[in-house]
Amino acid sequence: MSQVLVRILKAGALYFGVVFGAGFVLGTIRVIWVVPRLGERTAELIEAPVMLGVTILAARWAVRRRAVPPVALQRLGMGLIGLGLLLVAELVVVLLVRGLTVGEYLASRDIVSGTAYLALLVVFAVMPLLVGRRRLS
Repeated sequence: MSQVLVRILKAGALYFGVVFGAGFVLGTIRVIWVVPRLGERTAELIEAPVMLGVTILAARWAVRRRAVPPVALQRLGMGLIGLGLLLVAELVVVLLVRGLTVGEYLASRDIVSGTAYLALLVVFAVMPLLVGRRRLS
């Protein structure tokens, strides 16, 4: 395996780990304290901009920490690896922890906050490409 591929894999895994860890902590706070007071939709919409900030900071940090060069395909590869890991982790939580099927999970999502979540997943995938964009050639 080439050093470039290993660097991208490690950067994507690091990026995933930071964002997933923050999402786990924030999700726990959301479910325990915010949802009972404000409802699911409002709680998820309040969490979304915080997760966007986490995503920006994590992408910037992982790119620097793993020295991912300002090459569009490498940065996008990092984001897609992170996204793949994030989706696998979410499926594990949905299927094993919550005991839902994928169909049940999708049907249970609120249309508004679910759409915001999908948009954040797209942003998550491309954020390593966007941080430091001024230097990309």
